[in-house]
Amino acid sequence: MDPHEERLLRNEETFRRVNERIRGLGESFSIVSERASFVCECADVNCAEQVEMTLGEYEHVRADPATFLILPGHERPEIERVVLATDRYLIVHKPAED
Repeated sequence: MDPHEERLLRNEETFRRVNERIRGLGESFSIVSERASFVCECADVNCAEQVEMTLGEYEHVRADPATFLILPGHERPEIERVVLATDRYLIVHKPAED
């Protein structure tokens, strides 16, 4: 994997950690309802767009550590493949690093 692709993957992992904190804080303070806003986990470090989804939908994304939640149009075919597309969000799969 080239350095550019590695940086893109690191960006997505950073956004994943942000979403885990959002979920954890919400659960700790009982402020998360059935629906919550999560940060797009795309490769663009400047993206701070939000994706509204149910907690069940988010748990589906998190069931596989290699899948990420992004907004439609934010996918990068050179580093990921779309495994689920809805009108609100995409779930993309990142290949395991060698």
